[in-house]
Amino acid sequence: MKVSVWDTYVHRMDGNTMHFDILVPSTLQDTITIFSYGREYLETKPFGTGQLSTEECRFCHIQAVPDEVALKIQEKGYYIIEMENCT
Repeated sequence: MKVSVWDTYVHRMDGNTMHFDILVPSTLQDTITIFSYGREYLETKPFGTGQLSTEECRFCHIQAVPDEVALKIQEKGYYIIEMENCT
């Protein structure tokens, strides 16, 4: 499966910046939907975060993903790769 990778940086209320990638099917181009996935993910965090918009989340590239990631995307619509300050 080919996915679009959306590189995302969101400020946390404690001063740190979260860095994570939102992976969606490469056919999905609706930024409203993609940003809603990012907001859904942020709601799972126990700490406060800033907004998520075109300033914080940008298309980066398209890549193939392993089958287990593709399955998660098919089930949920997206997959998050946590990079920095996400816990």
